[in-house]
Amino acid sequence: MANAADIGLILLISIPILLAIGVPISVSMGIGSVLAMGTIFTFDRMAITAAQRIFAGVNSFSLLAIPFFVLAGIIMTNGGIARRLINFAKALIGFIPGALFQTNIVANMLFGAISGSGVAAAAAIGGAMAPQQKADGYDPSYAAAANIASAPAGMLIPPSNTFIIYSLASGGASVAALFVAGYIPGILWGLSCMVPAYFFARKAGYKTDTLPNFRANLKVTIDAIPALLMIVLVVGGIISGIFTPTEASCIAVVYVTLLSFLYKTITVSMVPNFLLQTVKTTAMIIFMIGISAIMGWIMAYAKIPNIIADTLMGVTDSPVLIMIMMNLIMLLLGCVMDPTPAILIFAPIFLPIAASLGFDVVHFGVLMVFNLCIGTITPPVGPILFVGCRIANLKIEQVVKPLLPFFFILIVMLMAVTFIPDLSLALPRAFGLVR
Repeated sequence: MANAADIGLILLISIPILLAIGVPISVSMGIGSVLAMGTIFTFDRMAITAAQRIFAGVNSFSLLAIPFFVLAGIIMTNGGIARRLINFAKALIGFIPGALFQTNIVANMLFGAISGSGVAAAAAIGGAMAPQQKADGYDPSYAAAANIASAPAGMLIPPSNTFIIYSLASGGASVAALFVAGYIPGILWGLSCMVPAYFFARKAGYKTDTLPNFRANLKVTIDAIPALLMIVLVVGGIISGIFTPTEASCIAVVYVTLLSFLYKTITVSMVPNFLLQTVKTTAMIIFMIGISAIMGWIMAYAKIPNIIADTLMGVTDSPVLIMIMMNLIMLLLGCVMDPTPAILIFAPIFLPIAASLGFDVVHFGVLMVFNLCIGTITPPVGPILFVGCRIANLKIEQVVKPLLPFFFILIVMLMAVTFIPDLSLALPRAFGLVR
């Protein structure tokens, strides 16, 4: 029977090799986990155990929220809501130099907060803003950088599928508390992105872009209110206990569907395609969760999380240095892994270490998601980076340099979120969701 070192070595070698030859990450994790499991079990027992782990991993009521939030986001992307949010954002901050940069950033925050998807925000808002930015002479590389850097804010501002995944991986952290905890860090993310955009716009001499009069501002605000009400409806209902996050996701689908039909931007014939996109996206997420459950079990069986924890604690006894090291590891993980598998695999490893240092499970969840959000805009994997570049018709190397100031200020914000717990916990405490 293999020992922990052998199992760890099999995982460490097999998964990177499979990824290097182009095998999808979920399949690579599954094959690596089964190979490791094969060193301790017979084939029959291995097959039964793997099936049981997959079932246990996906057998969660809270996971039902994911397909509904995904569907709501898809309907929103096609339902004309992006344009209304862009106009509302322009009414809010059009007086700032480089108004189209700032409008893009604020609209990404709003759209991401409603759809729960950074990728959808980068595609919908970036796609709508690009022609106007080009017509006004904005630098396309920096415009793409502002769009890419600000899109992940919506993964922190609720509703967020990423927080639902973390709730599962952490063993039951309150989804409502996580949702509320994401507000301040998510808003800080967006505000941080506005700073380098402002200085670049001032240097380049970009103009403001206010709407012509009060009546025009009032009109776009009224147009945006129905979309913005979804945030109040979903998050307010969860916090007040009127419905669960899963029930809230269903209400979100009904709401955005009725709203889009009211706007006459979707038709009944489009619905089957929306459902197909939802099934494809959800299937990938759920498959990843099931496979991660196998990997998590084999790692726990081999006591690999304990080994990693002992190694980190053995390097230093300083809580500050340990948290900095964990942040660095999570940042590196985010560069090569999608947030979903990264959370499923590493939350059970890092959470006990953070708990031993006095970190609240909700605070650590926000911290982990913040780290992985930075990874979504970082090469070589960065899904939001790739989508943003494709929307702007630019190569990644054209966007990386303009992204550097955004990376710097987001790392500063990451340190603030790490070492100022109230940024994450003040609102949940105010609503009685955490102690």
